[in-house]
Amino acid sequence: MASRRQAEILALLDGRGVLPVAELAAHLAVSPETARREIRALVDAGAVVRSHGAVGLAGQTGEAPFERRMRENAAAKRLIARAVAAGIADGASVMLDTGTTTSFLARELLKHRRLTVVTNSSDIARTLATVNGNRVFMAGGELRGDSGAALGASALEFVARFSVEHAVISAGAVDAEGIMDFDLQEAEFARVVLGCGARRVVVTDATKFGRRGVIRVAPLSRVDLLVTDAPPPPALARALAAAGVRVEVVR
Repeated sequence: MASRRQAEILALLDGRGVLPVAELAAHLAVSPETARREIRALVDAGAVVRSHGAVGLAGQTGEAPFERRMRENAAAKRLIARAVAAGIADGASVMLDTGTTTSFLARELLKHRRLTVVTNSSDIARTLATVNGNRVFMAGGELRGDSGAALGASALEFVARFSVEHAVISAGAVDAEGIMDFDLQEAEFARVVLGCGARRVVVTDATKFGRRGVIRVAPLSRVDLLVTDAPPPPALARALAAAGVRVEVVR
């Protein structure tokens, strides 16, 4: 039978996805050694998986299913999306990767006209196609069941043909070393998206700060603007400033 702490760990992971061991210890108000002991028992029971100093529920790749993630921190994501949309003019070209915050951005862009949109997200494509004179280009490839995203070599080759004014990606994790994610194909796609934009934007709520993903997307130097809902912690703020990244905090 799981202990009370183990039950708390499972509840935290169910709501937050993958978490660093140190962050779990802070939530539980115990030492990292105590947290690791409880995690070891859950690993032995097959309930969780450890990877690179972080822990996640067995059978998950680091993030909760898409629809659940759309509900998490929805108010903050909506504010972030609204701020990014304000910097995009009618008639602009925009490339968006799959993600909950970029899906919120698509909904904010419904107020715009004559956009050219390139995406691998079936949710974003459905939202913006056939309205307000928009042109929407949807990358092909294998569709993910949870997010409806097209991924793989054909999706990468397709979007690499475009050069857009605004390239916007969501982030699974952000630390001083750069933008990271938990899924190899999604990370590869986001990396290509950043290379296609004159203005490179990362959107993320503050829960992603300090997390360390498994897959590197890009160094901070490849980002022009980070839009979030709370100031980054000091070490990350210094790294962003050193890399020349402008940070916009929405309230």
